[in-house]
Amino acid sequence: MNAERDLSPLTPNIVRALTDKMYEKRKVAALEIEKLVREFVAQSNTAQIKHVIQILSQEFALSQHPHSRKGGLIGLAACSIALGKDSGQYLRELIEPVLTCFNDADSRLRYYACEALYNIVKVARGSVLPHFNVLFDGLSKLAADPDPNVKSGSELLDRLLKDIVTESNKFDLVSFVPLLRERIYSNNQYARQFIISWILVLESVPDINLLEYLPEILDGLFQILGDNSKEIRKMCEVSLGEFLKEIKKLPESVKFAEMANILVIHCQSSDDLIQLTAMSWMREFLQLAGRVMLPYSSGILTAVLPCLSYDDRKKNIKEVANVCNQSLMKLVTPEDDESDDTSLLPSASPEEDSSTHPESDGHDAGGPGSIPGQYYLPFSLWSCCSSLASAVTLNLDGIVQVLDRHLHEPTTGMMTRICVLKWLYHLYIKTPRKMFRHTDSLFPILLRTLSDESDEVILKDLEVLAEIASSPAGQTDPNNDGGELFSGQSTLCVPPPTRGVQPGEGARGLESSPSTPTMNSYFHRFMVNLLKRFSSERRLLETRGAFIIRQLCLLLNAENIFHSMADILLREEDLKFASTMVQNLNSILLTSSELFQLRSQLKDLQTPESCDLFCCLYRSWCHSPVATVSLCFLTQNYKHAYHLIQKFGDLEVTVDFLTEVDKLVQLIECPIFTYLRLQLLDVENHPYLIRALYGLLMLLPQSSAFQLLSHRLQCVPNPQLMRSGHSKAAALTSPNDGSVRIDYNELLQHFEKVQNKHLEVRHQRAGDIVERRLGP
Repeated sequence: MNAERDLSPLTPNIVRALTDKMYEKRKVAALEIEKLVREFVAQSNTAQIKHVIQILSQEFALSQHPHSRKGGLIGLAACSIALGKDSGQYLRELIEPVLTCFNDADSRLRYYACEALYNIVKVARGSVLPHFNVLFDGLSKLAADPDPNVKSGSELLDRLLKDIVTESNKFDLVSFVPLLRERIYSNNQYARQFIISWILVLESVPDINLLEYLPEILDGLFQILGDNSKEIRKMCEVSLGEFLKEIKKLPESVKFAEMANILVIHCQSSDDLIQLTAMSWMREFLQLAGRVMLPYSSGILTAVLPCLSYDDRKKNIKEVANVCNQSLMKLVTPEDDESDDTSLLPSASPEEDSSTHPESDGHDAGGPGSIPGQYYLPFSLWSCCSSLASAVTLNLDGIVQVLDRHLHEPTTGMMTRICVLKWLYHLYIKTPRKMFRHTDSLFPILLRTLSDESDEVILKDLEVLAEIASSPAGQTDPNNDGGELFSGQSTLCVPPPTRGVQPGEGARGLESSPSTPTMNSYFHRFMVNLLKRFSSERRLLETRGAFIIRQLCLLLNAENIFHSMADILLREEDLKFASTMVQNLNSILLTSSELFQLRSQLKDLQTPESCDLFCCLYRSWCHSPVATVSLCFLTQNYKHAYHLIQKFGDLEVTVDFLTEVDKLVQLIECPIFTYLRLQLLDVENHPYLIRALYGLLMLLPQSSAFQLLSHRLQCVPNPQLMRSGHSKAAALTSPNDGSVRIDYNELLQHFEKVQNKHLEVRHQRAGDIVERRLGP
């Protein structure tokens, strides 16, 4: 700069000193400028003051010459000191050139700029608050400066500015939040530390309600929580903790719905600290906001369900996720099943409307970092009516979609699958009418889940299936017998709840005798498809068949289950499977403690219902001759059992057949047939029992079973009485009192017919094998 140039009121000596490379000379010039400005202040010469500041700014601070810029900075600081309390009138002119120097390539010049601004702010104090945003913006850049001296200087200035904000009650938070929201997404470690330090300061100021603007910065805070620096993570954790404390104190002023999606996103983070913190927030939101969170249920479940299968390494996350899940489940009530009327909700604006699923519209409530494709509802659908609990609508479609997806995915953990099934059961109990609209799509995956490796999963799965099969809401068109399931899309005709029965109470809520079927139209469909499952997956039948049927007998009506399966097996074309299935059902009937009541009902055949059940079972049991005999033993039809055994001579005696006889002998020695063994003492009244047992003995080769039965028969007293075949007791055709009659001849003919069919199939199969071996 030409020192001779007229820059009055600055003298040539001041100009030369300001541009000198020596700091001491520039400092002397600054003292002269300070003296000069003080005179103008005393004279109230505003024009000259502005002119001096303009010269220092344009001709020096913004000069191309580095020493001139340094002189301009110290000169501007001197002006501010001279102005004192009046500096507030000139802050914009003083600050802008200094902030421009923050971007200078010379680190020393950046340091001098920082020093100059420190002096300006120190003099102005609260007057700088209207310019806070530009100061904050400049400081945020210096916070990441690579030069340690510049960083040190910026930290001093930062502390000074924080003191001013803390002392003042005029801080403009509304204008600052947009800048904070923008800068909070910085990836620079020092910039993040700077941001968090300011948030902590603003949180501590009683007159500043940062909680109101928390939705604007919450996503950024969670992203900073994942920083590599332990110190920054700790600072951010403290900040989030303070916010959460304030939320608990003032829940009525919290915008829960605006932050729900943000939490959902970060509850799915791969960073353990972020996930645990977000999940802890979600737990508090669910407990504090209640049904306000209900529209976000599908998103919450998307985040929570996978956490339930975490191992001990993530035990804390798993425990908090479990609390979240339980809290969310409690929010679903029977009122959510009452109406589909959404007229209470404000209509979405055109910008928020979407032709796709309402929860997958890509609405970004969380700022940068949002995960696309999640199941969220835009806040605008809720904000207008958050105070009205009745306006909250359960988005059942979204929830079911999430649950269905977790059941389909093979990688889903066991505890997650169990929880999914608990949710389905809960929804069928609380919202049965709405849930039955999804049954056709859920039913196949529920059936496939029966093949799960976990018994607990299977048990929960059976509870859901049992509720579907017994709920009054599951009634369909009575003209449709339901023989074929899912041949097409079925339309459910949902009846009103039965008088005196709450929705979702199911068959267990109805007072009925065991002989009165209380199942809905899905029950038969369930039985059909369960047997199809057993037929196509024989390993499932072998390993879990008994377990599944026994549990169903506890959950539903055992008589209905056996009656229905017997009817279905009677029409089964795969005779081999029918025989295997009958053998399994017979074993369950005779050995399971869960079937005690059913066995008692069949034991005496005293009612028309018990006789009908016996006849129904008998016709299907004919697929297995030995099972048919055991059924006769159970029902005390000893004479018919004897006649059946006589027919065994006409059957093809195979190894499998003899094995079944062996098993029956073992069963006779079990507690189930204690009454039968005691009846051997009364030979006169039970001659056909002895004859039937001797018939079995004659069928057996001399094996261990032969020895066992032989020893038992040797204990029969007075064997000569067996010849008394014309006693009064021998003439009885049924164990009942005669009031109920059974046509045993017809049953015997049916047995022969079924066995002939089995023989034909075996011969056909043998012929096919021979033909394949001989070749064309």
